[in-house]
Amino acid sequence: MAEIQVLLVDDQVLFVQSLRTVLNTVAADIHVCGIALNGKEAVDFVSRQRPDVILMDVRMPVMDGVEATRIIHKEHPDISIMMLTTFDDDSYVVEALNEGAVGYILKDVPPEELIIAVRAIYSGKIIISPQVANKLLHAKEMGPTNPSSSHARSSSESNVMKYLSKREIEVLKLIGEGYENSQIAERLFIAEQTVKNHVSIIYSKLNIHNRIKLMKLAGSIKGYIGSEGDG
Repeated sequence: MAEIQVLLVDDQVLFVQSLRTVLNTVAADIHVCGIALNGKEAVDFVSRQRPDVILMDVRMPVMDGVEATRIIHKEHPDISIMMLTTFDDDSYVVEALNEGAVGYILKDVPPEELIIAVRAIYSGKIIISPQVANKLLHAKEMGPTNPSSSHARSSSESNVMKYLSKREIEVLKLIGEGYENSQIAERLFIAEQTVKNHVSIIYSKLNIHNRIKLMKLAGSIKGYIGSEGDG
């Protein structure tokens, strides 16, 4: 089995070097192929060498992790980027995930949990620390502060319910609760491929092509989904 090539991006030299030692020593299927001390170095590294996974800090000099994620994801959407930070600030969570990050995990997790997370995002899963997920799914609280945004959200919620079928609403509800496609299939007693088809249709109807954004939307209209899905 090929090793998972990982790029570490963090301006704390001692931390990032220690993390490289841990990953290369403990996980036989993971290899740290490089270290970058800021977002710009990460962007430059990716232009020369293509890692499978990037563990990206948020706050760094020269270029922060959110901007680096935006640039890298735009050019190389196949690279899985997980934010690895001590900060669980709402704005950073939303920005990073909206720019293409597929994971957000705090630095104080045990090494074995981080290794599991790396393997998970490499295989296509989304990993978010429980502390972060709880805030992320409260999308209304993290939405724009513009006074007119409440009306805009209500209009958006109404449109969602108008365009989706009852089954698509059921799928969206479970996505909002953090279930993966295989788990949704089990709960709804349908094939996983059928779930994938529903998700693709939901993406198309709502013009959303990011699972995290879909989770946020589902969280923001949770009350609507419940009332419609049960009727």
